[in-house]
Amino acid sequence: MNLRYFTLRMIRHFMPLWLTRFLLRRGWIIRPGLETDAPLEAAERYRQALKAAGCHLEGKRVLILGYGGRYAVGCALLEMGARQVVLCEADLAPDTPYNRTLLPRYGAWLEEKDGNIIPHQDALRVINGDIRKLVKGHRMETMDIVLTSSVYEHLEDVEGITQALAAITAPEGIHLHYIDLRDHYFKYPFEMLKYSPSVWHKLLNPTSNLNRYRLWQYRQIFERRFKNVTVEILESNPRAFQIAQKHIRPEFLSGDIQVDSATLIKVIAQQPIL
Repeated sequence: MNLRYFTLRMIRHFMPLWLTRFLLRRGWIIRPGLETDAPLEAAERYRQALKAAGCHLEGKRVLILGYGGRYAVGCALLEMGARQVVLCEADLAPDTPYNRTLLPRYGAWLEEKDGNIIPHQDALRVINGDIRKLVKGHRMETMDIVLTSSVYEHLEDVEGITQALAAITAPEGIHLHYIDLRDHYFKYPFEMLKYSPSVWHKLLNPTSNLNRYRLWQYRQIFERRFKNVTVEILESNPRAFQIAQKHIRPEFLSGDIQVDSATLIKVIAQQPIL
């Protein structure tokens, strides 16, 4: 057993969620995702990937699920030509101090009122709530583009949320998801795959939740909801995988080392099945 890993994972498991979010927003100890750390780069990555898939942002209604409380990527996509960007987060409040720094550049879509940063709803809309309930309650409009980055690996109900997102996707719409398959103790990218469900959920799973889904599971879920699905491996670590392989539980192994050693994937899904 890797005692250092086990100890640090237990600390993360029992760490209060408010403290996790505090550290994450400041980039202390816990590493933030690309959208938080480099929002303009994240927006450009979305634009380039969509363009390569034959989709352009101009005039499109875009949903970003799990935007992290910061409006920067949404504003950047509007600057690139999107008609409207909807930012959705389950239970995370906006990061007002950070969003205030966006006013000089993005004043066309943001304003300050009573100490809060208010988006102009016709262009930038912010929604808090469970996307499944929002869709079921008919509180979501049809979207042309649905985006996530380092969100899917944290979802508890991957199937249900994918179904909800497919239900609000326009017939000619497109999904683009970047999914990080690593253990988020990044030094040991496959360590989490060594533990039984009971040990993982009772002692090790961080408060941010890691569902431990593998590439083929994501592919199957998206293929149940979309007619056209492509999964591309963007990064892999076969050396680390081979070191860990003999201790990885069989349910996390496909037998294809290229698939099993993947650490970052890009999913593009089109033609929702309604």
